[in-house]
Amino acid sequence: MTKVLFVVTAADRWTLNDGTVHPSGYWAEELAVPHRIFTEAGWDITVATPGGKAPTLDQLSLGISGGMPWKRRDVKNYLDSIADVLSHPASLNSVDSDEYDLVFYPGGHGPMEDLAYDKTSGELLTHRLASGKPLALLCHAPAAVLAATNPDGTSAFAGYRMTGLSNREELLNRFAKKAPWLLEDKLKEVGAEYSKGLILLRPHVVVDRNLYTGQNPQSSEKLATQLVDVVVGAAKGSATG
Repeated sequence: MTKVLFVVTAADRWTLNDGTVHPSGYWAEELAVPHRIFTEAGWDITVATPGGKAPTLDQLSLGISGGMPWKRRDVKNYLDSIADVLSHPASLNSVDSDEYDLVFYPGGHGPMEDLAYDKTSGELLTHRLASGKPLALLCHAPAAVLAATNPDGTSAFAGYRMTGLSNREELLNRFAKKAPWLLEDKLKEVGAEYSKGLILLRPHVVVDRNLYTGQNPQSSEKLATQLVDVVVGAAKGSATG
């Protein structure tokens, strides 16, 4: 059976540059939609967080920012259906990424608070990228690559084409002007070849070798379905090879 490791932020806040705290966590659609697509594909999913702490849902993601009412309702219902799984995640330092066919990071502002600085996550990302096995990060989750460094201090992701929430999309949030940093800027600083879609808040997926990234919540379905095609295709290839 195909095995997926979901690495989810454990942060429940985003600390802004004036010292104020914005309640945060993971973004509902970015976890629910890929999790559902992978589950429907028959895959086995392990959810892991730093310290094994139950992840916090960013309540804004179930409000108007989460899309049409029917979509928010479907997402909430799905999250309710996996509430027990989310309440009892594995600790990130206890999992071996080599045991998984896919490693997937959903976003939300939470990764800007914890995964961007998490050594365990950084080492996992560095190892996974070098392994050649599929690795995917969605929306704000590419913030986690800031902790993925080579022994000489350079980024493991330097020279990789990737995307993540753009500055223009981030600045649609009223509190973003107080952000200590913006994701697009940081990805460029570490040497990633950042790209974004031509239209705000539309699906945009970038693939470079074994790295798959989605720009925004609207990219959740496109990224997940593309990953299913890739992993299933690879499995069929190895079975006939």
